[in-house]
Amino acid sequence: MKELSIVIPLFNEKANLNSLYSLLKPVMEKLNKEYELIFVDDGSTDNSFSILENFHNKDKTVKVIQFRRNFGKSAALSAGFKHAKGKVVITMDADLQDDPREIPNFIKKLDEGYDIVSGWRFKRRDSFSKTFPSKLFNYLTSILTGIKIHDFNCGFKACKRKIIEDINIYGELHRYIPVFAYWKGYKVGEIKVKHHLRGGGKSKYGLERLFRGFTDLLTVMFLTKYAKKPLHLFGAIGILLFLIGLIINIYLFIIKLLGESIGDRPLLLLGVLLIVIGFQIISTGLIGEMIVATRNKTDEDYIIRRVLE
Repeated sequence: MKELSIVIPLFNEKANLNSLYSLLKPVMEKLNKEYELIFVDDGSTDNSFSILENFHNKDKTVKVIQFRRNFGKSAALSAGFKHAKGKVVITMDADLQDDPREIPNFIKKLDEGYDIVSGWRFKRRDSFSKTFPSKLFNYLTSILTGIKIHDFNCGFKACKRKIIEDINIYGELHRYIPVFAYWKGYKVGEIKVKHHLRGGGKSKYGLERLFRGFTDLLTVMFLTKYAKKPLHLFGAIGILLFLIGLIINIYLFIIKLLGESIGDRPLLLLGVLLIVIGFQIISTGLIGEMIVATRNKTDEDYIIRRVLE
């Protein structure tokens, strides 16, 4: 087994790959550890794969995974993790904003006893339209998850192999790897990292990512707390609504016995509706419990065209 695996997902980064490779190689050689560089081409439509293929042909530490189309960063990371052989796995972006010279600092932090270390772009070299929403998102995520790190969106991370063997990421959940690790009992750390302006190419960031990030946060909160016990969430909500509806109907029943008419009261409809909705939500929780008990996920979230090893 190798000591280090560097996993680099990318999409249309031909302008940056040669510079990234030139920066990475001296850092890795200086570490004097057995390593591999795993580039995951997430369906690039430019010349990225040809450049990566050239790296592989001249350097056997380079592995290349090519997707048939663009499946997203989480799928690219999942494929990279599956092919990684290192005891320590480091992820970084291919746009030259992550500085490879920070890699020894990640390893040093892991050696202090941490299982996963996340990068913190302390002086972020991005526009206000990126940094402000990101700060808001990170603040909210830290409060809701209880993890005291500053930059969940940073793709520069290092973790021990047992982390990638224990978690499954899909959709846009790659930014929450520290959250999943934390909820499984692993020790999460953070270091400040240098952040550079993007090299060439075009940023894949857009406002839609911000909205997806917040919806994914709800997904993560559910998966980390209730994925194995959905009835605890749906049952609590359903019972609460059912009890409110029951109290309303008991009240109406009492005043009906006292001789008052209740047939034309909107409160009667509300009471019945809450009871029905309560039953439906509880039933949803029960169905969720059955799915958890019987599921057996074998399908991957991506399709690989070829692998150069």
